[in-house]
Amino acid sequence: MKKKLIALTLSALMVTGLVGCGGGNSNSSDNGGDKKADLKVGMVTDAGTIDDKSFNQGTWEGILRAGEEFGVETSYLKPAGTTEADYMKEITNLYDTGYKFIVTPGFKFETAIYNAQKKYEDAKFVILDGAPHSGDNNYDLSDNTIAIFFAEEQAGFLAGVAAAAELKEGDLGFIGGMEIPAVQKFNWGFQQGVAYANENLGTKMTIKAENVVYQGSFDNSAAGQQLAATMYDNGVKAIFAAAGGVGVGAINEAKQRVQKGQEVWMIGVDVDQYADGIYDEAAKKSVILTSAMKKIDTATFDMIKDELNGEFKGGQILKFDASNDGVGLPKENPNLSEDTISKVNEVFEKIKSGDIKVSAEQGNLIK
Repeated sequence: MKKKLIALTLSALMVTGLVGCGGGNSNSSDNGGDKKADLKVGMVTDAGTIDDKSFNQGTWEGILRAGEEFGVETSYLKPAGTTEADYMKEITNLYDTGYKFIVTPGFKFETAIYNAQKKYEDAKFVILDGAPHSGDNNYDLSDNTIAIFFAEEQAGFLAGVAAAAELKEGDLGFIGGMEIPAVQKFNWGFQQGVAYANENLGTKMTIKAENVVYQGSFDNSAAGQQLAATMYDNGVKAIFAAAGGVGVGAINEAKQRVQKGQEVWMIGVDVDQYADGIYDEAAKKSVILTSAMKKIDTATFDMIKDELNGEFKGGQILKFDASNDGVGLPKENPNLSEDTISKVNEVFEKIKSGDIKVSAEQGNLIK
């Protein structure tokens, strides 16, 4: 029965999540807080770096916050590769050194967590943007594991409204990494947000088919830069990149062009990428118009907090969306006008209340 319920829930959430394009060297910190200082929280990264400005970094920041506030010991390990065996090796290394609360970012961990939750029954696991299965979609979420998903389409929608409301008229573009549901939902939500602004806010923004591209990876920065260059050359004003390292390349292209006097913009993803788009350090000016955020750090922090309070929601699939402030734009958006921010806030409240229902499917606009 549990397997059937999980399968149905995952179908509704469009299971496969955005790959966490991160990694880094082993690191640890014991911040000596006054709560449950004996809890050791570990993370296994996906491919890339721990400061990827995306999934790995967001996850790690949530863990670090728990270390600072609660005094838990924290550590992350970067696997040698991205296979199930690579992930299981590092999960085992963490477990063997006393880290029995382990967080993993991305759908590539699904089979590793499926095995780990059974092998290490006295440990707790949190998987972001994925759910444990045996490799053949035989989903099984044990009582020591939580699966977390996000409403990417809502975050994309808000970014689309913001971009259209701020720029008023012209072309927009989208660069995705792998063409998986979480990335697709960012794209579909973004397009719905632009359409909503055109219909309700008097904007005239367009997204042409040739300006929607999935690069196919999350780590090819050079390819991202080239894709962005082509779009900007074709007159695109702003590009929304949900592509990890590929997006970093696009941001670099935007920075170079702005430094040469061209007015182009980028829209960040997963975390607030404003700092990554800074091209004028003295004035702190950035090419990041805004960012479509998934509150990865908040979700991670909340799971650790629940564990400390004896409220770990094992065996459950949790969804972070507008209703629980799990997605949104950054609190501060220096490149958005007060009028734009006001309009976006109104739209956010309508999504939160259910007055606007953003579709998680391609080709469907607001319901």
